[in-house]
Amino acid sequence: MVNITQVPDAMAEVHDESRTRDRVRRAVGERAPVTASALAKELGLTPAAVRRHLDALDEAGLIAEHDGPLPGRRGRGRPARAYVLTSLGQEQFRTSYDGVANAALHYLADRVGVAAVESFAEAQIDQLEQRLRASVDRAVAEAGRDDLQTRTAALAKALSHEGYAASARPVGEGTGLAGLQLCQGHCPVREVATEFPQFCEAETKAIARILDVHVQRLATLAGGEHVCTTFVPIGALGTAPPSAEERASAPPFVIPRTPDRTDHIDRTADERT
Repeated sequence: MVNITQVPDAMAEVHDESRTRDRVRRAVGERAPVTASALAKELGLTPAAVRRHLDALDEAGLIAEHDGPLPGRRGRGRPARAYVLTSLGQEQFRTSYDGVANAALHYLADRVGVAAVESFAEAQIDQLEQRLRASVDRAVAEAGRDDLQTRTAALAKALSHEGYAASARPVGEGTGLAGLQLCQGHCPVREVATEFPQFCEAETKAIARILDVHVQRLATLAGGEHVCTTFVPIGALGTAPPSAEERASAPPFVIPRTPDRTDHIDRTADERT
């Protein structure tokens, strides 16, 4: 027979387990790609407990193993397994207003035109930009220095306060592609931006204006990726960043594309002619 007196304790244990699992899931969204050891350290849990929750989230289809190298990782040896949220995991952040917002924007596009949607997106992002800029300027003043590293870190923190689960990390150190990678593990308007990319475009322009440098959006949640990724070029890390005048006169940064087999075939055909 079931001991009725034990039922409340069992229910409380299940509730705590569910809350902890949700903390792990949210941390994956905020830090992705992130390893079990990093999650354990951040959440104050044992590695075994984190792995148990990760296995459950993986089985539920909410997370997946990251396919690619970890930013900033160096050295030899087998790389640690890192995790990101799947599309289903991102859906957990979805609100009941997403469908209404999409319907309203479709109505606006049909009745007024696509230009009206672009104008609306820019107006919404403009309000966000003002709040982000105020937070960044305040952080820069408190730090007593104004450089791209400081501004990008402050921007990531401000974006997180707005619900974007953002982080910033150095990439390409010691190479000609050195810079900062601004990641957003969550997007409050993901469902809307999936159908109306004008929101992503306006957001990218706002980031560039706040940082006062040309940035390049490499991936978006709305485009089906696990995280929004924006590259902020700053040259060799640890050196003085270029001035606003130098950045304004510099050509746009473009990550070189790796030639593929098709390129080789095209060049060979050109040589024959």
